[in-house]
Amino acid sequence: MRPGTFYDGVGGHETFVRLVDHFYEGVADDDVLRPMYPEGDLGPAKERLTLFLEQYWGGPTTYSEQRGHPRLRMRHAPFKVNPEARDRWLAHMRDAVESLGLPPMYESQLWDYLERAAFSMINTFEE
Repeated sequence: MRPGTFYDGVGGHETFVRLVDHFYEGVADDDVLRPMYPEGDLGPAKERLTLFLEQYWGGPTTYSEQRGHPRLRMRHAPFKVNPEARDRWLAHMRDAVESLGLPPMYESQLWDYLERAAFSMINTFEE
């Protein structure tokens, strides 16, 4: 971890845990997104997303140490990620980002990345 990173600026581990926990509260009841998580418990998915986001934003490199290169498109390929799934993912993530109450500069940076990532995960336009 390098001092002065985005990770440090937003509050580190606790902020990313809050973000991901809030996000998955929405996913848990979403009839389009929930089936994309094969585990009965969303805990493993929460941990993976937390570790990934922490690493991306300058925190610990635990994600890569445990799972290797993120390869996001490959990891999402088995799931039908269409524009509806993207929009639902973004709606839950928007709620989660807003719940953090970050300073505007940090919120804007985080949201820009999440929005671009969501658009890049689309792998079908089928309903």
